[in-house]
Amino acid sequence: MEFYLSSDSKIQDVTERLKACRLGDVVSCSDVALFEVVKAVLIREKLPGLTIQLLDSSDYVLRTVTSRKRVDDVQLDRFTDRQEAVLKALEKVLAHCEKEGIRLIGFSDDLVAIPAHLDNGNGLSAEAVDLDTSGVYRGAESLQD
Repeated sequence: MEFYLSSDSKIQDVTERLKACRLGDVVSCSDVALFEVVKAVLIREKLPGLTIQLLDSSDYVLRTVTSRKRVDDVQLDRFTDRQEAVLKALEKVLAHCEKEGIRLIGFSDDLVAIPAHLDNGNGLSAEAVDLDTSGVYRGAESLQD
């Protein structure tokens, strides 16, 4: 169903209206500040499957937000949006390592860091630090077993 919230709607009214909605319902308003309130309530109450719309004076949709639950159980044949964000963050961290003169060297299932100026090519240095990879890093040798 579709519902319209007037500009004088109170936060309690918005909360009650959203909680009474069902999956697929659309809630519209014409006030930007109210739209932000509705969006905040939608997020705070974690109500999936609802759409909120900001309308102009001609009922044209200016902005729309649809809530949904994150699907954790489905294994896709690609990275999820969150996984892609983590990979981008990892790439930034690696760029910082390069900038700060840190080299990462993989030994079987261990990953160590050494200062770049001490890297003599064999990865052996008394200054090498074993990194806690939380089981995420595996050396290529472990894939052959």
